[in-house]
Amino acid sequence: MAEVTLTHVTKTFGEFTAVSDISMVIEDGKFTVLVGPSGCGKTTTLRMVAGLEDVTEGEIRIGDRVVNDVPPKDRDIAMVFQNYALYPHMDVYNNMAFGLKLRKYPKEEIKKRVTEAAAMLGIEAKLKSKPRELSGGQRQRVAVGRAIVRNPKVFLFDEPLSNLDAKLRVQMRTELEQLHHKLKTTTVYVTHDQVEAMTLGDRIAVMKDGVIQQYAPPQETYDHPTNQFVAGFIGSPAMNFLPATVSRADGAVTLSGAGFRMAVHVDARVRLPERVVLGIRPEDLDGPQPTGENGIAVRVLVKEQLGHSLLIYGDAGDGQQIVASLDPHRQVDIDQEIFLKANLNTLHVFDSETQATLI
Repeated sequence: MAEVTLTHVTKTFGEFTAVSDISMVIEDGKFTVLVGPSGCGKTTTLRMVAGLEDVTEGEIRIGDRVVNDVPPKDRDIAMVFQNYALYPHMDVYNNMAFGLKLRKYPKEEIKKRVTEAAAMLGIEAKLKSKPRELSGGQRQRVAVGRAIVRNPKVFLFDEPLSNLDAKLRVQMRTELEQLHHKLKTTTVYVTHDQVEAMTLGDRIAVMKDGVIQQYAPPQETYDHPTNQFVAGFIGSPAMNFLPATVSRADGAVTLSGAGFRMAVHVDARVRLPERVVLGIRPEDLDGPQPTGENGIAVRVLVKEQLGHSLLIYGDAGDGQQIVASLDPHRQVDIDQEIFLKANLNTLHVFDSETQATLI
């Protein structure tokens, strides 16, 4: 196993900068997730670690070795691709054994490694099957198994679950987590799915426009996002953002805007501009409640009964849309005017110009 270190890494394609001056340390044995929207640079970053893309500037280390100019086959990494990349004419056993055969491993050692990996992944009964005879989940297990048998220093995963249906994604996510717990191999995992990022990663790097916005444990990115982008990307449903005006009286700070007025607790050392953006997560709203302060008045537009929660989509006025996640047993009707109480302890406030977190 090995630590992976990126130091001021940049990747350009002509005049386009895909990755811009990123630095991060992926600790030995940890599971790190690169997450962000399409085109944010996460896959390019992974491909540079793998050696499939050249580094324009900066340095990548695997362990104590700089690998910028080291070919992929000599980096001691194993990569699992989105499309499985299995050889259709080979059975499962030979797909998993292929890399070891290229490296001239003894037949008994290959058999031992493939058999152990297949048992770990629950596909020992499929070793003689061709890829076309397997389900999507089984093909993905074969691709993972092919990486496991290599016993590499680093696993690299490029959106490995994106081709699976929703139920199978959840199952495979659990299996990957269990696998990492067993193997404890340094892992870098790319996804656009923030639920995957939150559930799998020891640390997650949230990327936008080729720049890492925040690199921290999952709960920290949820509780203390560094800016409005991270706050909106992490969490499902996404955080509500409300333009607000700041007023002060007798040492108290009040934020007011379309359909709401809230008194917030602000450290005396924090200087808030006159105009800010208030952030409230849907799960931090509760209602219907009696009308008053520290909440939002909305007209219900849509409701979604999910069993474990009731999602309410409402109009707070001035075209401002609000999403609230409520107790599923609450009685709420379409077009009903309701008041949603906010949890003042979990509010977020952002600079309306820089989007930086203020509170």
